[in-house]
Amino acid sequence: MPGILLAQKAIDPDKQIDTTGKKDILDIAKSVFDVMPKPDSAQKGKAYYFSILPLSTAVPGGGRALFTSTTVGFYMGGRNTTYLSNVTFAPYFNFHGRYGFPFRSNVWLKDNSWVIQGDTRLLVYPQNTWGLGGHQPEFNKFVVDYKYLRFYQSALKRISSCFYAGIGYNLDYYMDIETNAPDALRKFTGYPYGTSSGNSFSSGATINLLYDSRNNELNPLPGAYTNVVYRVNAYAFGSDANWQSLYIDMRKYISLTSKKEQNVLAFWAYYWKTFGSGIPYLSLPSIGWDPYQRSGRGIEQNRYRGKGLLYFETEYRRDITANGLFGFVLFANVNSVAEPATNRFSYWYPAGGTGLRVKFNKRSGTNIAIDYGLSKGYSTLTLGLGEAF
Repeated sequence: MPGILLAQKAIDPDKQIDTTGKKDILDIAKSVFDVMPKPDSAQKGKAYYFSILPLSTAVPGGGRALFTSTTVGFYMGGRNTTYLSNVTFAPYFNFHGRYGFPFRSNVWLKDNSWVIQGDTRLLVYPQNTWGLGGHQPEFNKFVVDYKYLRFYQSALKRISSCFYAGIGYNLDYYMDIETNAPDALRKFTGYPYGTSSGNSFSSGATINLLYDSRNNELNPLPGAYTNVVYRVNAYAFGSDANWQSLYIDMRKYISLTSKKEQNVLAFWAYYWKTFGSGIPYLSLPSIGWDPYQRSGRGIEQNRYRGKGLLYFETEYRRDITANGLFGFVLFANVNSVAEPATNRFSYWYPAGGTGLRVKFNKRSGTNIAIDYGLSKGYSTLTLGLGEAF
């Protein structure tokens, strides 16, 4: 008799995207321009759902930029047995020497047998930094100019219905790190690694564990998500130093109604910790530098940095109109970084805000997200496609 039996689990029908009686911007455009809709082929797993949003908005790290976000949702297998895959490309550019080309992908193969995750970015800054620890005053900041290349890839195989395990490779390359004077960043931060002019290179393998019962990353339905990534950077991979990191990301979504409407309470927490010596300054955990760069709404990216970071956020999501075209969110978050002297989480910094949601594509559940967040001494208005988490 076999000791373990694995069977394909069909996706809970309650977690499917029900578009009956729902409206989105595409429906409005079709009615205005009198365009006949094409038949939906999603049940055959061959539909591609595009969402494109050109605009001017705030970008991670502060400032405004010309920004275009393109998201494609698609099925690699039958809709009843395969999660919705997505690819996002969101380039931005401003007129002060800052631009970025981030490309993300999350592809679920047929019957959720594998999930392939990718994150590639080329970013060009200047950007403010406040040094290490949470007790740095707002005025005590320093401008750092650099280019950043990220290449993260991982492949995870399904072990049970919602549990996956796999390996990956992560590369972080900080190039042409420049300040207003030689050794100025080292003196400002008091940190000796990766603060001199030049380049910083980290390369390593990852061990990945994933539990995901959400079905749709673009607009999570009731379910849960846990992601654990242990990264080992080593000279053998070309890294400048031997060091490790641990990232644990947990999310939970609770539906507050049995009706087919958005009325969800969402929770998010993550713990990010680095180990070893020689960790480059720009690779240390920092608010807004989580894998999706979505944490700390209402707090400037880079504002808090340390060898460890704790983050908590909760959000209430609700439809305004019965057809799902408009909705709103209320959110609050708090974070703390480890102090350099004691390694304790001594200071906690909250932020909060609200946002408007406009349904762009009801088939993929993609929303236009307009969020206003604020914290002590800082506020920002951001626009994008998809939910923050």
